Amino acid sequence: MMSESTVVTRDERGHWAPTYLEARSAPMRWPPRLPGALRWLRGYLWPWNAAYLGIAVVVWLFLTPPLDAMRTFEWWWVAAIFARNAGLTILWFGGMHLYFYVLRGQGADWKYTTRDQPAGTRSRRFGSQVRENVFWSVASGVTIWTAWEAVTWLLFANGLLPFAGAAANHPVWFIALVLLIPLIRDVHFYLVHRLLHWKPLYRLAHYLHHRNVNIGPWSGLSMHPVEHVLYFSGVAVHWVVASHPFHALFHLCHLGFSPAAGHCGYDRIGSERGRSLEVGAYMHYLHHQYFECNYGGDSLPQLDKWMGTFHDGSPEAHERMTRRLRERHWAKQAAAT
Repeated sequence: MMSESTVVTRDERGHWAPTYLEARSAPMRWPPRLPGALRWLRGYLWPWNAAYLGIAVVVWLFLTPPLDAMRTFEWWWVAAIFARNAGLTILWFGGMHLYFYVLRGQGADWKYTTRDQPAGTRSRRFGSQVRENVFWSVASGVTIWTAWEAVTWLLFANGLLPFAGAAANHPVWFIALVLLIPLIRDVHFYLVHRLLHWKPLYRLAHYLHHRNVNIGPWSGLSMHPVEHVLYFSGVAVHWVVASHPFHALFHLCHLGFSPAAGHCGYDRIGSERGRSLEVGAYMHYLHHQYFECNYGGDSLPQLDKWMGTFHDGSPEAHERMTRRLRERHWAKQAAAT
């Protein structure tokens, strides 16, 4: 077995950083480099986006009420969707938490920090970070996820989305939009995330998510209701773009399930490099450490590079971030005088 300790070096505080972040910028380079672009495309498709697509297919075929039945608002089908979303959330997020943090399935192998999540603290709802995260993820997250989904089904079922039929009649566009949804989600996430760091919204809502500095799977969907409304609003793109109902479902599944891996605190699942799955959530891990960097998803770090908020964990990047924050502080002081 190839342990994490044999392939990376931790600092004196137990932290380490992966070295492959540049590969994720391949699509943004000019002129394009084919080997890097192909590696990026493979990572883009496999395994996580393929997994969320697979979940969406199963949910569409077996766990979604018929569209005709959702032409009128009735509590039975809304409750069925809520129960489905809650059950899958508990299985997906709870399964990752069980593997990484209860069973300690791979110990500290590929873990970004050796520190454990805080437990037994009175400052947390129900006395622990994990229980607080579960509460917000299900009570608020699943509820608002279901509300966005219910409204979307009502619009589709009643023919109120004028471009909906076009997607079903054009198979090339149907497939293209399926492939584009993760990228669309990344851009939406970046824009919403920057908005949430606006001081009034941060104090109102986003602070709750950032209570989780040492993150775990359940931290991913642990948000204030206002943040959940903004986060799941990404599905509204299918109200104005030619989309099949399946596109909206895939988008919602991606929104609902991807935060677990993105906050798991590990770079890979499995200890052996050749047999492990890359999670690749280091940039967002750093965002929870430093707050003022890496607002976008890990799959498109170029968004943060363009805006000067990229942090790869290096001392140079940390110095750039510190200098940027210092200059912003000085500019505010000068404006106030």
